[in-house]
Amino acid sequence: MPPKLHRVNPTGADGGCQPFDETSTVLAVRVVPNASRSEIVGSEDGTLKVRIAAPPVKGKANKALVKLLAKTLGVRGRQVEIVSGHKTRRKTVRIYGVHSEALVDLTRAGGDSE
Repeated sequence: MPPKLHRVNPTGADGGCQPFDETSTVLAVRVVPNASRSEIVGSEDGTLKVRIAAPPVKGKANKALVKLLAKTLGVRGRQVEIVSGHKTRRKTVRIYGVHSEALVDLTRAGGDSE
């Protein structure tokens, strides 16, 4: 039986994970478009902070976010879905087929935020 996946609690101060379901994970993300390069900066209060080099025009920043998360987590782009926040900096992203440990490591990327 595959391991139970978790979601990052977007409102939790500890940045921990809570059970969601067995096939997907939901992650709160804050995006900064037009950065000098695309990178995961870290997390704050359970929200992943990501800089994206693409501009927020015609979905370019969203596509770049999906590509960055997929590459970082080792999944295909179609396994990463922006559920809400298509036109805002704060997004909810669903990722299919990722172990909870990978998301905990991802939210700790870059250490503590600025």
